[in-house]
Amino acid sequence: MLETNYSEPIEFIFIGFTDFLFLRITLFLVFFIVYALTVVGNMGLIILVNIDSSLQTPMYYFLSNLSFLDISYSTTIAPKMLVNFLSSKKSISFHGCAVQMFFFACFADAECLILATMAYDRYAAICNPLLYSTLVSRRVCISLVVLAYSCGSVTSLVHVSLTFRLPFCDSNVVNHFFCDIPPLLTLSCLDTHINELLLFALCGTIQISSFLVIFISYFYILLTVLSIKSLVGRSKTFSTCASHLIAVTLFYGTLLFMYLRPTTSYSPDTDKVVAVFYTVVFPMFNPIIYSFRNKDVKNALKKLHERKWIFK
Repeated sequence: MLETNYSEPIEFIFIGFTDFLFLRITLFLVFFIVYALTVVGNMGLIILVNIDSSLQTPMYYFLSNLSFLDISYSTTIAPKMLVNFLSSKKSISFHGCAVQMFFFACFADAECLILATMAYDRYAAICNPLLYSTLVSRRVCISLVVLAYSCGSVTSLVHVSLTFRLPFCDSNVVNHFFCDIPPLLTLSCLDTHINELLLFALCGTIQISSFLVIFISYFYILLTVLSIKSLVGRSKTFSTCASHLIAVTLFYGTLLFMYLRPTTSYSPDTDKVVAVFYTVVFPMFNPIIYSFRNKDVKNALKKLHERKWIFK
């Protein structure tokens, strides 16, 4: 245990976005709608994947896990944020802050790895179609998903353990809207270089290794696509990757910006705007991206709609 003369704070106070009541109410309504669409859209995608036999494939198994993660880490942040929009005191308990940080970091890291497994699935389907059932068997799929959640849990536990053993002696006021690691590190009066190094190392390992899997997978996919003589064949083959590429670009762009840079370069206002996109807004986009850009999902939705009309 770290011996100090400082007592841990009972709670943390969030600065949030603004103190103007009208703007807070407006933001509450906007983000409530966004969060509701996130839950409904991703839950709908999970249900659709599980009830439609044509979607009982590894690709959609990974997609349903991606939707679950989107709901989970958005739910870790959004409800408390919405309550704080309408509260005069935007607070969270000490232990509540630790729990929020743990689940958010866990689900965010797991999402990185699930996106990497989806790239691997596309690589196996396009580059090695004859071995696809072996390379992406049910056992392999389950193992990859378990690995993603396990890695997310371990790295998250390390961050939380090291962050919450620090003495928060300067202040309990967090210049953010949720318990993220960098804003909390700034509250400690001890040297946080080890925490910053681990943040960079662990996040870097998860994000960069996942990104490398995605990059290498798509490098070989591109080579395979270019070897197809038919322009229509090229377009049809690569179109199966379009939704995933859009999701990867949105997710990784913000995470790399947020966590793979020194804490001295953090700008609280900029980081809050970026954070609200990847915690609340982007999770809403995945079901939209995969619904409008994916022929299988659109066909499944069409069949479900026709089935409803038949029963009427």
